Formats: sequence, structure tokens, C-alpha cells
Amino acid sequence: MIALDNIESIHNTATAAAQCAEADFRARHGEPGYCGFAWVKVSEKASTKLGRALKTVGFRKEYGGGLSIWNPGGSFTQSMDIKEAGASAYAEVLTKYGFKAYMGSRAD
Repeated sequence: MIALDNIESIHNTATAAAQCAEADFRARHGEPGYCGFAWVKVSEKASTKLGRALKTVGFRKEYGGGLSIWNPGGSFTQSMDIKEAGASAYAEVLTKYGFKAYMGSRAD
């Protein structure tokens, strides 16, 4: 069971991991020009206590169910590769805390 009072701490840990992954990717590969978006989706319903707690840290109701947070590392780039690295790292942290989370992306 995921403790509701830990959501902000989990989010902060996941955001830091996403920012670190983005910086590492940028240091190794530069800033590839392939433009796009990346996000993290969790299977939690928006109407549950956990879903409402996730909404307080930036998650939004996703079309087709669940919740998502776009660009979780807050990167100011158009590079889809960098955003994917950050979203993957964010999803990994959530998974370690018991969420069913995964990264998604699409080209612009």
C-alpha cells in the first residue's frame, strides 16, 4: 500500500531522478534534434484517494483511463530523446514505490 502522505516525497525523488537522467543524456549525446513529447502514465483512477493525491503533484486525468504527468523532468528542450530519458527515470522511481507506471512518448 502506498502511503498518501509520501506522494510529494515520491514525486520529488522521481523528479530529481528525471532531471539527473536528462542531464546525463545531454552530457553523453548532446541535444538530438528529433522533436517530441514524453510522459509517465499510472494506472490509478483519478477518483481514488491515491489518484487525488497524485493530482496534487501535477498528474492529470488521462484519456482512456489512468493519470499522467507530461515532461516530468521539466526539461526546456524539444528533444524527444532527452524527455524520454527523464520520463523513464521518473517511471522507474514510481515502480520502486509500488505504482504501475510506464513512460510514453510521441514525435511532434
